[in-house]
Amino acid sequence: MTENVSPTPARAGAARLDTPVLEARNVSKYFGRVIALKDVSLAVRPGEVNCLLGDNGAGKSTLIKILSGVHGPDGGQLFMNGVEIRLSSPRDALNRGIATVYQDLAVLPLMSITRNFFLGSEPTKGWGPLRHFDLDGSSKIAIEQMREIGIEVRDTGQLVGTLSGGERQTLAIARAEYFGAKVLILDEPTSALGVKEAAIVLRHVLRARSRGLGVVFITHNVQHALPVGDVFTILSQGKLEGTFRKGEVDTEALLKLMGGGSELDDLQRELEELAAVAEKGVIVDALPPVLDETPTGTDGFITI
Repeated sequence: MTENVSPTPARAGAARLDTPVLEARNVSKYFGRVIALKDVSLAVRPGEVNCLLGDNGAGKSTLIKILSGVHGPDGGQLFMNGVEIRLSSPRDALNRGIATVYQDLAVLPLMSITRNFFLGSEPTKGWGPLRHFDLDGSSKIAIEQMREIGIEVRDTGQLVGTLSGGERQTLAIARAEYFGAKVLILDEPTSALGVKEAAIVLRHVLRARSRGLGVVFITHNVQHALPVGDVFTILSQGKLEGTFRKGEVDTEALLKLMGGGSELDDLQRELEELAAVAEKGVIVDALPPVLDETPTGTDGFITI
């Protein structure tokens, strides 16, 4: 007879932490005859950053739209904490704790910090027809949350458009955390930022991880992914190239997987050949031959 032994609290806790808070298994998506994704899997656990890497057209945007409820998968399954789910809309995903911060739609520049922080979830006070937005209470919360993420704001009535790009992205991430996000999906949050502004966002990614959130960090910048990533999921042309833990791959390996490997080697070889020709001062001779003479008739006009 086999004895049923209940797991100790330590084991039970370890099992829960090992269960992905959000997981996609063998997900596929088709747009007519175009295969956007084919059998792609991704998992993110609490307190972990999964960097989703790939070149333009790799399928990153399609995958995050499936994870955030914009598209339904044509194949495969989605799970939260080990339980299969079906997302009917972005609002459904948000209600389940999946918050997506898009690169271009994170905040509204012509609205105040307070209005942006509570956009769509405005606290109110009063009753019936006298109910109105609680501006004072909301401003206090907004200024406290901004200070907590390292941004000092004197007036939360300040337009968000006057903040730096990194501060805007960080505001959007802090807003998602405040409203109970369990998973943060960050869509290229550093792609349009300078070095200092990108550093603000990357520090906040690490802060979110330390608070136990699962983070899906979408980027094509390996230099931004390596310092913060725990797991690296590589997409290329809608297919999964591999999933690696931190320390299993280096910058060169990631770049080759993202760029298709052989294609990157071919490009590097061609550039080296052109550079060698340029050093000799005969770069023009290395280019494809150009027709020097235009065929003309006996009267000097071009013949057709």
